Amino acid sequence: MTVSERWKMYYKIQSLKEMGLNVSQIARKLDICRNTVYVYLNAIPEDIERLNQSSQTRHKKLDKYKKEITNWLKEYPDLSAAQVLDWLLDKHSVSNICEGTVRNYVNFLRKEHDIPKFIFKRQYEAVEDPPMGQQAQVDFGETKLLDPSGQSVRLYFLAFVLAHSRYKYVEWLARPFTTRDLIQAHENAFEYYGGMPKEIVYDQDHLVLVSENHGDLILTKEFAQYKDKRRFKIYMCRKQDPETKGRIENVIGFVKKNFARNRIFNHIDRLNEECRAWLERTGNGKMHNTIKKIPAQVFSEERRHLTPVTEKIGVQKTTVTGSIAVSVRKNNTIVYKGNRYSVPLGTFKDPKSFVYIDLSEADHLKIIDPQTGEVIARHLVCREKGKLIKNNNHGRDRSRKIQELINHFIEEHHDLPELGAFLDGVRSAKPRYIRDQLQLIQSTLQDMDKAVIERALYYCLKNRLYSASDFGDVVGYFRQNASLVTEPFSSAEIKTIDPENSYKLKIKPEVRDLINYKFLHTGGV
Repeated sequence: MTVSERWKMYYKIQSLKEMGLNVSQIARKLDICRNTVYVYLNAIPEDIERLNQSSQTRHKKLDKYKKEITNWLKEYPDLSAAQVLDWLLDKHSVSNICEGTVRNYVNFLRKEHDIPKFIFKRQYEAVEDPPMGQQAQVDFGETKLLDPSGQSVRLYFLAFVLAHSRYKYVEWLARPFTTRDLIQAHENAFEYYGGMPKEIVYDQDHLVLVSENHGDLILTKEFAQYKDKRRFKIYMCRKQDPETKGRIENVIGFVKKNFARNRIFNHIDRLNEECRAWLERTGNGKMHNTIKKIPAQVFSEERRHLTPVTEKIGVQKTTVTGSIAVSVRKNNTIVYKGNRYSVPLGTFKDPKSFVYIDLSEADHLKIIDPQTGEVIARHLVCREKGKLIKNNNHGRDRSRKIQELINHFIEEHHDLPELGAFLDGVRSAKPRYIRDQLQLIQSTLQDMDKAVIERALYYCLKNRLYSASDFGDVVGYFRQNASLVTEPFSSAEIKTIDPENSYKLKIKPEVRDLINYKFLHTGGV
């Protein structure tokens, strides 16, 4: 901060204080921290003068990186202070440097070297509507309504809009959507439209997308299977870029402001009925400001261009009625009414991980996987506060060595002769995660028919599937296809891993240098 800037800051803070603003209000208005406000409030002009004089000779924390930061700013004029801080952390592992310090130093260097910050301004152009029946856009929304007693209720909705006609469909739930809910809503929307579009545009939601890698989309298992059945194309918007799906963003705002605002919530079924009537009356029944046509009238023509849907795909409902969604902490716990409850190790996958709490039983919490709808944990509700309620089966058993754990596990399930060979394979394939693997296998074995388990073990050994998750999938398959369980099989066909040859699993193919391929391609020239 220059001398003149420091004096300006001093007089601004003093003036705002005289106007009656408190420290927090001054800090927010000037976009500075409260400590800075306190310094200037308690200072007199002589203090500011001494501060100015000392700043002329005082070395700044980042002076030793001055040349490097200056070069960065010259090479990348749009570089932000946050990026500069990240680069310093990456290249020099700097410590005890806050973003505010970096921001002030970057501003100082920009003024000293006359490096104006380049600000990119996005340019927009009108885009023609897709052909009839070509595209729909889909997105989630949520809002709060009051019930008849005056209590606030959080509600969730999914909206569709046909990109050509702007014809809309909306579906509401009293809890967050699961992937199965999403699929069911698609089926309901296609029924409402009388067909489906050729392509659908989505936001990068965790119910649809696991990850995106340079254009390669990795969909959730359930949604990928559904897309393959329905055979429509999907497109994902760029992260944090709502303008790439502007039509549905407008619909989300329209639903909130025109339909939901000041509406009394009685029941979710009633709300969906009211929304259907609103769609006919207003959402699709009034002239659209952009196309200057009534969506319902345009849709009467577009409907003939949709792909026919001959049979509705049934989706097994997730039994989470009366549930609420809660975040999973990185220590694999959830918080409910001031207490922490454990969930199985591995439930936390990323900061967006969440589960459902089923409150249908007064004294128990049923914690439900949002993807499968299965109960993954059950706890007694604690009436105290600040407690950790933990199921010991949810954590690693560190009291015994690995082999002791495996031996105990085999003894506990002595009636499964193939279990030992399977566990040896799991240990060889996943040595770092054997405790977690044992825990998951144990949960799979609980309350499961012995014949199903034996068939699953045989299948995993025969096909060299040495993981707890694969085992669980195989068990689930044979449980659903009971007729296959009774087919005869011979344990003599099973070949387990030979410990003496386990080194072969670690052998990697030789990687040739690129020059060899160039040599072959040119014929040795």
